[in-house]
Amino acid sequence: MTNPRAPARPRALTVEMLCRVLEAARIITPEQHRDAVVRQDKERARVLRAKTGVTRGRRPGGDEPVHPAEVLVAMGFGVGGDERYALTERVIMQALATEVGLPFVDLDPLKLDAKLAPQYLSRPFARKHGALVIAADPTTVTVAVTDPLDAQLADDIRTYVKREPRMVLSTPSEIYRLITEFYGFRGAVTAAAKEIASPGVDIGNLERYVQLKRVDEIDAADSHVVAAVEYLLNYALDQRASDVHFEPHREQSVVRMRIDGVLHRVHSLPKVVHSAVVSRIKTLARLDIAEKRRAQDGRIKMARGEREVELRVSTVSVAFGEKLVLRVFDPEVMVRDLPDIGLFPEQLAVVERAIARQNGLILVTGPTGSGKTSTLYATLRAVASPEINVVTLEDPIEIVLEELNQIAVQPKIGLTFPEGLRTVLRQDPDVIMVGEIRDPETATIAAQAALTGHLVVATLHTNDAPTGVTRLLELGVDPFVLASTLVCVAAQRLVRLVCSNCRVETFLLRDQMAMLGVDVDALDAGGEFREVMVPEGEGCVRCRNTGLYGRTGVFEVMEIDDKLRRMIVGRAGAKEMMRQARDDGLMTLREAAIKKLARGVTTFAEVLRVTTEA
Repeated sequence: MTNPRAPARPRALTVEMLCRVLEAARIITPEQHRDAVVRQDKERARVLRAKTGVTRGRRPGGDEPVHPAEVLVAMGFGVGGDERYALTERVIMQALATEVGLPFVDLDPLKLDAKLAPQYLSRPFARKHGALVIAADPTTVTVAVTDPLDAQLADDIRTYVKREPRMVLSTPSEIYRLITEFYGFRGAVTAAAKEIASPGVDIGNLERYVQLKRVDEIDAADSHVVAAVEYLLNYALDQRASDVHFEPHREQSVVRMRIDGVLHRVHSLPKVVHSAVVSRIKTLARLDIAEKRRAQDGRIKMARGEREVELRVSTVSVAFGEKLVLRVFDPEVMVRDLPDIGLFPEQLAVVERAIARQNGLILVTGPTGSGKTSTLYATLRAVASPEINVVTLEDPIEIVLEELNQIAVQPKIGLTFPEGLRTVLRQDPDVIMVGEIRDPETATIAAQAALTGHLVVATLHTNDAPTGVTRLLELGVDPFVLASTLVCVAAQRLVRLVCSNCRVETFLLRDQMAMLGVDVDALDAGGEFREVMVPEGEGCVRCRNTGLYGRTGVFEVMEIDDKLRRMIVGRAGAKEMMRQARDDGLMTLREAAIKKLARGVTTFAEVLRVTTEA
């Protein structure tokens, strides 16, 4: 790695210069310009205080001062004086890019090669000049910079890298953040590879409860393997990942993260570092690090500041080594109130009527990863009170909630779902949650518990609500018992939300409406067909250029009335029950998803994706 060292020189870009550019582009008003010049020193000190805890000095671990764009953002200006549209770093740097004739790029860490930047510029140089190498070929390097007026920077890079620099602009906060992550993580991985190649390396025995450091707190004094794992865990939390995959391949290992339901490749690791990282995580989960052939499962409780997160660890032997998956259980994501999970008001009313009963069976159905557990927790939190004994039977306990008495199924010691249910019934429960009905015995005991004065909430793996009923009948539940106890069935999926940062309106075409099952010819019978406006995300750095950010539930809530009870006794099929429920006003999953599309919550593509099999 080359290590250019140029003489210290003042950064050319100033708040005054930025204000002139922004005023000329009518992004700020003359009054805002004058106000910014007067307030700049005070705001710069405030930004430094927020970032470092001191009023003078630099960012932790670097030489660069606070960027003028950060100072302007801290002033809280609205674009053109309109406070509804905040002045952001992105707006400022795009205007500056237009002024100086350089491209502006949004930096997506999931699409950048983290090991590239440290190969060309040293960390001190990168931080000092706000420069991050994001692409390279045999003759050029593409460098994202924060200051296009630093004329000497291009010459320095050209001299030391021996390639022609192609400068692009991006937001200072993203450049500095990625410098910290890429240099810190790659440095830890490189050092770990060298360390592991030496004899006598000891991974160490560590506490099960991990106090996770912030990225800027991790330093060279930490064990390199420990530092690499901490960077990856920090990154997973920052990106809202639900799962982290460590996958060994023939030449290297790949790290992928599932974000909003979609897997993204994040990093690659040398094979020797992969083994050490897996051993480190297995140690934290109190698994046997010597056992690499047998599948193992464990848990890690982790804290970052005041935020506590639990990780479920699963290992399995694959062709090129040991694959490890972390499932992230974040209370901030999984624990929501019942009105906040995505139910429409009429659906929420059905669920609230069901949980207001003192007995009965409530089913939540859907495939793996459809949000059933979050719905169960929201339902139980709605009924929990000092006067109610709520007992859960889970495999495993995903989020610990103080208001619940939670039991983990442990088949190794004979505590299966059926045996656990029998035990729970002797614990004077008012409300029972069964994590999953998997077998005839569990189904029968759950239905009997609901018949004898308990409110039972459980999950099943079915595609829609009526199929949940027929599945219980197939598992051997007596039709008369089921008809007497079943209160409602809620099928669900998760759809991704339109990113609010890059949201635009677009037209829903006739063909697209037909794909959703809308009778366009009927709508157009009077010759007055009008195109429908729906949302779409253009893609930005916040959503990693996907146009989607976050998820919400889509539900099909079927309330069991007398007509459906008679059909259950007669063992009617799922299709017949669906027809009857729709006649009674059931909103299907597809209809609920279309309603969210019409309300601007999600996109056409998401509606098709999650309701194709529904």
